Amino acid sequence: MEQNKNKTQKIIIEKYSAIANRDLHTGCCASSGCCGSSVTVDITEAALRNGYSKEELLSAPMEANMGLGCGNPLAIAAIREGEIVLDLGSGGGFDCFLAEKMVGKDGYVIGIDMTPEMVLLARENAKKMGCTNVEFRLGEIEHLPVADGLVDVIISNCVINLSQSKDQVFAEAYRVLKPGGRLSISDIVATAELPEEIKKDPDMLTGCIAGAEDVNKIQEMLQRAGFKNIRLTPKDNSKEILKSWIPGNNAEDYVASFLIEAVKE
Repeated sequence: MEQNKNKTQKIIIEKYSAIANRDLHTGCCASSGCCGSSVTVDITEAALRNGYSKEELLSAPMEANMGLGCGNPLAIAAIREGEIVLDLGSGGGFDCFLAEKMVGKDGYVIGIDMTPEMVLLARENAKKMGCTNVEFRLGEIEHLPVADGLVDVIISNCVINLSQSKDQVFAEAYRVLKPGGRLSISDIVATAELPEEIKKDPDMLTGCIAGAEDVNKIQEMLQRAGFKNIRLTPKDNSKEILKSWIPGNNAEDYVASFLIEAVKE
């Protein structure tokens, strides 16, 4: 089992390292596929479909928006000035830079990513932005390099489904949140049993589909971690988002894009 986890993680790291390396060397995101799929997409179109505004797209470096999400967690996070925000799987830093504008000069934003190339890209983007209250750390979301009870809000955009230890991810999220802290994420969850051909397809794995967990099990995991006020809401345009990733695979029959909210009391 552990060997399979390591193999899966290696596949994921290689895929996202390649995406980050392309953007580091070319400064162009226009050929990346949503959530790491191999399909060429229009990044702006994908971001608008996910729920970001044109103003938000213009407020961050082009290289930060990689079209890898399945929603907009900031739309439900209700981030306030002075808060500390943690982004799980921060990629090129797009959501972090948007959150930085919300927390203001007295707030702070931390991005965590397990891919060294992504962290390097995000740090380069931060330099371009002149951000002094955004930090990017190398680490796994199952073992967060963050102190206990430090964070006000955790955001994440289509990353937790890639983890082979989702229970541990939610336990770690609970650990680093302050009492009253919020979890506000966008992710892909399973709404029906995934066929074996999808589960075993590497493109489906790195494309945020094969690793999707059942929606009811996600609810149970959050409860086990200690979270309260749990809400899992499917996005209205979930089918549209999924059809754009790998057309013709009918993934929308088995998974959906959800907004997931919870509170640490």
